[in-house]
Formats: sequence, structure tokens, C-alpha cells
Amino acid sequence: MFINFWYPVIRSQDLGATPQRVRILAHDFVVFRDAAGKPAVLSDTCVHRGGSLSGGKCKEDGTVQCPYHGWRFDRDGHCTRIPSLGIQARIPSRARVDAYPVEERYGIVHAFLGDLPEAERPPIMPIFEANDPNWRSHVISFEVPFHYERSIENGLDPAHNEYVHTTHGFQGERESEYKVNELVPEQNNPWGYGFMHTYDAPPLTKSVLRFSRRKAGKMQAGSGTYGPNQMWTYIHITETKAMHQYLFEAPIDETTTRVFLVSFRNIVFFKSGLRAKLNPWLDRKITERNLFVAGQDITVVSRVQPKLTPSSKARELMMPADKVISQYREKLDEFERKGWRIDMTRLKQDMARGDVIYAIPSPGRRESKSWVLESVPLLPASGPGSASETGKVTQLASV
Repeated sequence: MFINFWYPVIRSQDLGATPQRVRILAHDFVVFRDAAGKPAVLSDTCVHRGGSLSGGKCKEDGTVQCPYHGWRFDRDGHCTRIPSLGIQARIPSRARVDAYPVEERYGIVHAFLGDLPEAERPPIMPIFEANDPNWRSHVISFEVPFHYERSIENGLDPAHNEYVHTTHGFQGERESEYKVNELVPEQNNPWGYGFMHTYDAPPLTKSVLRFSRRKAGKMQAGSGTYGPNQMWTYIHITETKAMHQYLFEAPIDETTTRVFLVSFRNIVFFKSGLRAKLNPWLDRKITERNLFVAGQDITVVSRVQPKLTPSSKARELMMPADKVISQYREKLDEFERKGWRIDMTRLKQDMARGDVIYAIPSPGRRESKSWVLESVPLLPASGPGSASETGKVTQLASV
């Protein structure tokens, strides 16, 4: 797991006047709306006696109040009130918690969990259809019982569709005709890689989208990444009808991931005069279909061994169809060399002692070094050719 990327925190529609606790990167955060209705994300641990801020309440001055001793913190993490000192008391400079940059976009509250200055931060994945009236979107959120890297890699895997998804392939029953075609590079960027490819698809006779394709035929689909936890998937059902899906994933810990799926479509039913609104009543049916497909993935990926990506790439025999998965792993290695990967071994050892709590570092830590909670331990940064890079090159098996 990595710091210095944007992570989805909560759906906008699920955040009201009550502070909520969210776990990401094996750390707890409090998310709330201030007096102006703007979302704020702070480290959940009060620096006084360790109270959980998310168990408190939002106050009329836009702060969140700790339920233990009433300390108040504003959206920037500064303590504004310590009741035990009296109303006119001077607040110590160390009375603050980490506060994270926040953006509310695509129906999701995103937080930048890291300490990079704004000009150096990786982007939130762009959605080019977001302001296009010819596309309609809705957002769902669900948990999967596996590591987020396994989840992302599943989405980058064109070969699994034939066997896992009944609406995507022929369940391996046409072996003499089946193969993964050429992966065409698509939307490669400084933070990830993508591809499109053409495959044979069955008719959608039992799908809510059956009106889009009633016969078997060629379809185009593909996926790509922005950073370690953001992925797009394009499904071009016909030349004019498509679904574009954007996944923003929040690693809860090493065994559980919360997925935020923003699903766009330009598909309509031609009835009831609803074309202009792209049939909003279809959202429920599309959601049911998306969760059905996700359930097929969950069944398979939850049983993948090992649970985490192998530390040695020689422990999996990669094929040409796995090219973008290999590129994704190479990007993760690049992020690790920057010193952004959390040292999970040390973190788990320290947390097991029960007498220490860490915080994901925020940009404020670059302005001052005086903090109550220590920053989460990270693996050391390394350069190309260093000892830690030995054996990192991915090789695809020749066929």
C-alpha cells in the first residue's frame, strides 16, 4: 500500500452532518462536512488521549468535537478549543491532527493521503464524459474480500472474461476459436498503462442490455490505470453504444478493499420520451448487472493464492495477455523506489504491541516537524540498479 495518492473516502450522498469513521491504508480517518458543507478528512486519533474523533459530533463552528474530552478540530486539523483550559486559553501548537487535501468529484469524496505539495501530486483519474450530456452516470460502492492489487490486476486481465463472465465470453466452450487478440495501447500516462482489444462476445439475450446486441459478434473492451488504485474500463457494445466504468479503490487493509464504481453509459431505451435523460430508471438494472459481474470476479479472486502479489515475479508464469498486469507491477515498483510504499511488516509488528498509533503524513508535516503522532513507517527509497531492484524485471513466457 502506498501514500501520496488520491483515495476514495465516501460517496457524496452518504456524507451528512454526522462525522463518520473510514479505514484506508490500515489507518482510521474521520470524514465530515464543515459549516459551509465542504467535506473534510482528518486523522481519526485525537492527540490528547487517543479518542476517536469520528465518535464525536460536528459543531456549529465547522469543527469536529472529540467525544472524550471535547477538544475541537477544524478542517485544517488545528485544535480550536480545549475545554479543560478555559474559554480564553492559548492552544498549544502541537494540538493538531493530520488534515488531508480533499476534492469532491464524480459523486465521491476523495482525499490525498500523503505529504506531497500540490504541484507534485498524482492526479485523480480524469473522466472525460463527466460533463457530456450524452452520457449518464451513477455511483455504487461495495467491499471485496481481497487485496486491492489483486482487484486491479483482475480488471487488467483480458483472458479471464472468457471463463469467468457469462455475458463476456463463451465459458471456454469454443476452444478452437478462442484466443486473446492483440492488446492495443490506450491512454498510457505517467501513472499507469492501458489497452483496448477486440474479442468474440455472446449475444446478450438475458442481459438488461440485450437490446444493444442480440447476436454474437465482435466487441471492443479494455482497461487501464492511474496510480496504484484507480482504473478505467471501456466496454464498447457496438460502434455507438458503450459503457465506460471508472473504479476508485480504497485499500482497507491487506485483506479487504472498498470499491467505488462510477458507471457511465450512453445507452437509452427509445420510449416514454426519456431519451434526453438517458433513462434514469435504468440505473437500478445497470447496478444489478454490475454487482452480478463483480460477484463472479469475487468468487474467483477471493480464492487466488497467495493472497498478496508474490514478492518474486518468477513465482507466476506470465503470458503475453498479462502484459499490462506486468506494466502495472512495474509502476508499483517505481512508486516503491520513490519511498511511498508503507512498511506493512513493521506496521503490523508495532501495532500488535498495542502501545503505538501512527498517522498517514499530511502536507502539513512539510511545514513543521513537531507532531504528536509519528508518521507511518515507509520502505526506504531506492534508485535503479540498487540491491533492492534485483530480480524486479518481469519476463513474459514465450508462446
